[in-house]
Amino acid sequence: MNFDFPMILVLATFVTGGIWLIDALAFAPRRRRRAADGGEAAPAKEPVLVEYARSFFPVILIVLLLRSFVIEPFRIPSGSMMPTLLVGDFILVNKFAYGLRLPVLNTEILKVGSPKRGDVVVFRYPQDESVDYIKRVVGVPGDRIDYRNKTLYVNGVPAPQTPVGIYVGSGAGARETGSFEDKERIDGVEHAVLIKPQYPDFGPGCRVLADGPVTVPKDHFFMMGDNRDNSNDSRCWGLVPRRNLVGKAFAIWMSWDLDRSGFPVNWHRIGDRVH
Repeated sequence: MNFDFPMILVLATFVTGGIWLIDALAFAPRRRRRAADGGEAAPAKEPVLVEYARSFFPVILIVLLLRSFVIEPFRIPSGSMMPTLLVGDFILVNKFAYGLRLPVLNTEILKVGSPKRGDVVVFRYPQDESVDYIKRVVGVPGDRIDYRNKTLYVNGVPAPQTPVGIYVGSGAGARETGSFEDKERIDGVEHAVLIKPQYPDFGPGCRVLADGPVTVPKDHFFMMGDNRDNSNDSRCWGLVPRRNLVGKAFAIWMSWDLDRSGFPVNWHRIGDRVH
């Protein structure tokens, strides 16, 4: 079940703020008048509901503003971005990087910047916008993207790959052990990718590039997972429109994997930059 947390925050803000405002405008003056008419030193104590609303409203409002316009935390549920991001990583996403959007409506109200090739981006999955995905931008508007023989081509130029060795995973990522790990470079951004040479370039249902290069149209982006043979990405379902962007991932603040041997927290990953 997917909980619409932004909607819950918006509703909580309106409810607590509304209770506080109605009391301040209508009921609090009456309490003060009754106290003055009765010669009491102080008006009657405000109702418990109003007291709670007054206490929680600023806290909820601050959380809503920070989460909507500044920084939002996300958890990595799958291995599609391994080895850059592991299952159980908790990341921070810069919501300001690609423009300000209204919560719930997701309407862009201020255009600040655009994703660049190599950015790791959270976005709303085009086929089910209630689900958040995270992938790497490999194509921006105007780019011609192709993928052949495990190599990414951007405008006809192959992205350089440097072999690292055989990947050895742990915990929930142990199943990726045996994959080839390479360092790939896109526009100066170097990142690791996992490749299984025995797998076809395009798995079942991932046929977007099967017939040749795709040109990225205006206000759209081509996304791919770093785990190239275990990623449901633009090769399968197409392009991501700008309106679906959520923000740019920039740091890991916690890494928790219950499948790890011993303690589930991977202390070495906490504080790592996402690039």
